[in-house]
Amino acid sequence: MQLAVAKAQFEIIHPFFDGNARIGRMLIPLFLFAKELLSSPIFYLSAYLERNREVYYQGLQAVSQDSDWNGWIVSFLFAVLKQAKANYQKTRKILELYDRMKQIVPTFIRSQYTIQAIDWPVFQTTDFIRRSGIPKDSARRILEVLGKNGIIRELRSGKGRRASILMFPELISITEELD
Repeated sequence: MQLAVAKAQFEIIHPFFDGNARIGRMLIPLFLFAKELLSSPIFYLSAYLERNREVYYQGLQAVSQDSDWNGWIVSFLFAVLKQAKANYQKTRKILELYDRMKQIVPTFIRSQYTIQAIDWPVFQTTDFIRRSGIPKDSARRILEVLGKNGIIRELRSGKGRRASILMFPELISITEELD
């Protein structure tokens, strides 16, 4: 409830010429983290608020014009609940994908570095080689095998000194799903 009140007050005061809504949305995870309701300050409510922008603004306007704090608090807490459920579902899908990849990838790659190879959602080949701790030749072979088996896909081809950018398309698909 405190968060709903703080968010509305910040939005209504409108202290900046631009960026009030973005800053207000950034306050949400910081507040939840400070109250030890999150283990780290990551809670993305913007997706819900953007999809329900009209209701969101009507709620703020009702507070400003009619002092309808109860309506705003109920609406805001509903938004937090809906987004938390969506975030939980997305997290479950990501963990299920990770577990599935831990089973699938070793069938393509017989290496002690198998698990390190699936810990990179979007990456430059040079970063993967440098940061994964996998020897350069092994890292390149792993990337090649993952690509041939459709586990990773190239976003941008390397050219000259510019590294390729690769991604796990199934992971990206999960993260981009609408809540």
